[in-house]
Amino acid sequence: MIPSYLSGDGIRIRFAIAERFTPLVDELALAYAEDPDGVGRLLADHAAHVMRLDFAECSEDMPEYERCIRAAQADGTREALLDELPSAPQIDALLTPDEAITYATRLTKLAVFSRLTRNRNPRP
Repeated sequence: MIPSYLSGDGIRIRFAIAERFTPLVDELALAYAEDPDGVGRLLADHAAHVMRLDFAECSEDMPEYERCIRAAQADGTREALLDELPSAPQIDALLTPDEAITYATRLTKLAVFSRLTRNRNPRP
């Protein structure tokens, strides 16, 4: 699960997502250090596909099938990069139904406390 906490002022909920990406960034750096040509080509290919997808999504006259093709190309290079990183599957949080209910309950409790705190201490 993604850890969640109240912010320092007690009126917002913070999701600690950055710590889940730390191993991914570290492994990408290590993979690049081990094979700069191969990983560099994958990164460059992925960047090109992402830029083409972004253009297709922003273009008003781009046919939908072209957007789908470009999305598939970006997905393909992203998957190729993630295959180089052993910790990548750990990024997604997979919850059982009971874990999801527990997580939702915790978030609801934090939200209620945050709302009560904000109502007691309104900002100017």
